[in-house]
Amino acid sequence: MGGAEPWKSTGSNEKLAAIFAADVEGYSRLMGRDEVGTLRTLTAYRPIIDRLIASHRGRIFNTAGDSILADFASAVDAVQCAVAMQEAIAKENSVRSDDGQMWFRIGIHVGDIIVQDDNLFGDGG
Repeated sequence: MGGAEPWKSTGSNEKLAAIFAADVEGYSRLMGRDEVGTLRTLTAYRPIIDRLIASHRGRIFNTAGDSILADFASAVDAVQCAVAMQEAIAKENSVRSDDGQMWFRIGIHVGDIIVQDDNLFGDGG
């Protein structure tokens, strides 16, 4: 391709990262049934999720609606965070009726990314 790589001159860094992606299972269905209740539950669960990500040395770099993207330097930290999150959410759900429960899907991908300011790029991010 020739020439310098454009991200190299803008203070970007390349690194290996574990990318943690979580979203609410059946979010559209939940919103269709009860928008206010769904948002109330999601709002209640976010501080739990945010705290667990931080305590496992992760950094949230993007959110949209019901989705959360975080990066971890270690795949072990990302997996341990995912397990802790599922356990914490199960505990919160245990005091709710079946139709008031909210479950999260979590995927983890390890790959090379490019960090530019607060954004991540690449097939890993």
